[in-house]
Amino acid sequence: MAAAMISNYMSLHNLVNLARNALLDDVALLGLTVAASVGYLSKGRLWDKPDPYHYTWFERPQEKDAARNAKKETRDIAQKLEETGKDIVVFFGSQSGTAEAFANRLARELHLRFGVATLSADLSDFDPQSIAGIPSSKLAVFILSTFGEGDPSDNTAELWEWLTKSSNLSLSNLRYVAFGLGNRNYNYYNRVVDVVSEILSKAGAKALLPTGRADDSVGGTEEDFMQWRDSLCEFMQKDMGYEEREIAYEPTIKVIENDSLTCIDLNLGEPVNGHSKSSALISPVAAFPVIISKELFAPTSTRNCLHMEFDLTPFAEIKYKTGDHLAVWPSNPDAEVDRLLKVLGMEKRKDVPLTTLALDAVTKFSIPTPTTLEALLRHYLEICGPVSRDTILSLCQFAPTPTAKAFLFSLGSSKDGYATYVHRTHLNLGRLLERATNNTAIWSKIPLSFLIESLPPLRPRYYSISSSSVVQARQAAITTIVDVKQLHPEYSEHILGLTSNYLLALKQAMHHEGSPQPHPHGLTYALNGPNNALEGGKVFAQIRKSKFKLPVVASHPIIMAAAGTGIAPFRGFLQERARLQSMGREVGKMLLFFGCRRADEDFPYKEEIEEMVKLFDGKLEVITAYSRAQAQKVYVQDRVEECGEQVAEMLQADATFYVCGSASMAREVQKRIGEAMKRRNEWDDAQLKAWSEKAKRINRWQEDVWG
Repeated sequence: MAAAMISNYMSLHNLVNLARNALLDDVALLGLTVAASVGYLSKGRLWDKPDPYHYTWFERPQEKDAARNAKKETRDIAQKLEETGKDIVVFFGSQSGTAEAFANRLARELHLRFGVATLSADLSDFDPQSIAGIPSSKLAVFILSTFGEGDPSDNTAELWEWLTKSSNLSLSNLRYVAFGLGNRNYNYYNRVVDVVSEILSKAGAKALLPTGRADDSVGGTEEDFMQWRDSLCEFMQKDMGYEEREIAYEPTIKVIENDSLTCIDLNLGEPVNGHSKSSALISPVAAFPVIISKELFAPTSTRNCLHMEFDLTPFAEIKYKTGDHLAVWPSNPDAEVDRLLKVLGMEKRKDVPLTTLALDAVTKFSIPTPTTLEALLRHYLEICGPVSRDTILSLCQFAPTPTAKAFLFSLGSSKDGYATYVHRTHLNLGRLLERATNNTAIWSKIPLSFLIESLPPLRPRYYSISSSSVVQARQAAITTIVDVKQLHPEYSEHILGLTSNYLLALKQAMHHEGSPQPHPHGLTYALNGPNNALEGGKVFAQIRKSKFKLPVVASHPIIMAAAGTGIAPFRGFLQERARLQSMGREVGKMLLFFGCRRADEDFPYKEEIEEMVKLFDGKLEVITAYSRAQAQKVYVQDRVEECGEQVAEMLQADATFYVCGSASMAREVQKRIGEAMKRRNEWDDAQLKAWSEKAKRINRWQEDVWG
């Protein structure tokens, strides 16, 4: 019996041990399961986060070494002129690149025509205070653009700050001339050059010529510049004693074919500032994946309007805020690249490595080196833009036949003849060279240096972001009309917008309901990008900060006016306020004026906005203007005028006013609101002006407008 008891005890003991071991195994298994779950859920947050410096693996070490070993440049412009022996400095303040191109052209031409040593200078490269040290024996030229609400370009910011906020400025030694780039459709036409010229003169600087002004509202920027340039050259001849000499092409850069370089050494299309340190206003360039691309207009429309959303998730350091802009870097279409390669006779040399060297130590160029001719024409130079009369005349010396030379000289010499010709003909460089020879001769005498000097560098195009960072922090949306402009009703030729058609081709290639669709105009692009960096549907882009922002307090009333794709930032505004309302925040009164052709054809986000009206339950009122839906055309400004009393009442109650769209529309809207405010308050023009200026100064009136 004792033996049986002992046996039972041992059996029970074994069972307890087995249970304990099983329990321990279960606990261990549960622990491993929990740990695995936590690990999976925390991926991308606590571990395996995207490395914001991943791009450094692809940096070219020779570029870093060159930057490390480079001699530190002086930021004193007077010292720079003395060290380099330059007699004239041409400063540029440029946002889109036009003022920079004019400055470079003027510097080259003054040297060619008069033999004078001239420096083209980015204003941000020098301390503005050092301008006071420029001696009277030298000449300063300012070529300054105005954009937005009378704002200076980014690279003019330091000069603007110094001139507008300094007291007791003394510039008695400075001799200068100035030329501004602006657009009369904007309320502050050429404000920057006017303010700078006024302050310089008040500080004792001597203006040698009246300030020149370009007006892009009628497409006259190029001709306005040429007219002002000619007056400057005439003054230099007659009043400054310079003797004009025969103009012959002298390159400022040298382009060398270098077969020893391999693919890894070359810049094959990555944007030129792709690895540069980002500024306070704009992020680094990144290859953003496109995750949504769709058509917004009805199938019955003859136009295209795109909605595209970009994934920022792989780039932890890049963020956007509601109201910011997305800059898209396009590439040139295959047809235009091939056309230019063929007419230059360079089809077989398109992939040969090219190294570009400055012949003057102070010459700067934004084209990366080393590269290839195909990369230059596809990714780095604006080959689709119009050719200026200056460039046409310069091409005469390289003409392959007397007939071609005579054609170019006749076209470039006549302002009216040139205007008539380009009114009916899409005249980019490749097409010009074809037409000059009837496509029967090769232009083998054109130096590659001439192409790089004469064609502007390819720049990004900016789009208002049409999403809210509060709603979708890692997805930025844009809305763009695909630009197709018919030159003349009697002719079939069209000018196709560079970036919008590039995006359309990408959207067609990413067609999700079957095979890729062709571009409506037959355009094709290298959509995979250099070294397949854009494979899978990506775009080189960057985020640019904007001042176009919602009030901090959600209960603050707002008025919005937009036409066409000007609705983009307001979609983001409405998304954000809808989210805040869902979180229990009080949302203020919102009034949206919107205009398009027809409600059933080209009203972007129509259904979304109708749902928003229901969601806000009386706090959002949408007033529409349709220009083609009835015999009498109705525009946004007309509806604003009809509701003038309501708008004026809201503005008197401190509502913030926003307008987005064309500059001409914005100007008309402001005019109608001004009339309503004068009636309501019995103001005169001076009182209206004072109110308007204060509203803009305290950001109660904000504009995001173009052209």
